[in-house]
Amino acid sequence: MSSAAARAAETLAANRAVGCVALEVAAASAGVTRRARVREEGSLRVRCPGPPAAELEAVIVNTAGGVAGGDRFALDVNVSSGAQLVVTTAAAEKIYRTLEPAATIEVRLAVGAGGSLAWLPQETILFDRSRLTRSIEIDLAADARLLLAEAIVFGRSGMGERVAESTLFDRWRVRRDGSLVHAEALWLDGNIADKLRAPAIANGGIALATVLVSPGDDTVAAVVRALGERYRGEVGVSAWNGLALVRLCAGDGAVLRHDLVEVLTALRGATLPRLWSN
Repeated sequence: MSSAAARAAETLAANRAVGCVALEVAAASAGVTRRARVREEGSLRVRCPGPPAAELEAVIVNTAGGVAGGDRFALDVNVSSGAQLVVTTAAAEKIYRTLEPAATIEVRLAVGAGGSLAWLPQETILFDRSRLTRSIEIDLAADARLLLAEAIVFGRSGMGERVAESTLFDRWRVRRDGSLVHAEALWLDGNIADKLRAPAIANGGIALATVLVSPGDDTVAAVVRALGERYRGEVGVSAWNGLALVRLCAGDGAVLRHDLVEVLTALRGATLPRLWSN
């Protein structure tokens, strides 16, 4: 690499956003969940806006205003035994166009014995020629409960945006009591527009979401299927080996959000965080 190229690379690296949030919550007296430990670094923040409650609400805020190529973010959430936590984000996360380096997001979630975590970030929006590598690692105690939803939208169709080329690598691993119970990976690269049109991928849809429920069984699946007439896009659900998995696909982000709200409200049996209604 030439000295000019090296200086350019150093300048780019120096201007990239780096952020980390580590949050641990614990069950306190009177059945209330409270923050036990909080660490914030760089452009990531976490806030708990609601009053003390059995289920604490936490909101992740990215003060960088989005994610650009070369940015690195890490989220580490630990729910101690008997505690209950719901996590969302202040807004949809935007992954911007980059000329070369990918943005990386690493998520680590742990839920202790008798604990409960609802991981409900708002949508991740990919712009044309964006590059994102994300990993989600989850460790659950034998009797812990998890509701996890992740949604990805390829361009804001309402603003005339279209994603022709991009790169997305998304890797999930879920372990219960130390044993791997679920693993999946999504890799889309190059001409994403053509790939999303394929019937076996999205059949023309540009908005995708996955909801994971653990423990989950046929009863959970029946709750999702019972809403069939209320869905505006495609929604499918299956349950096996103590897990329930819901897949959603829609022609735009608004339809996906409508269906996702229907599914999550039914599965939680409670309202979603207030930021979901903004």
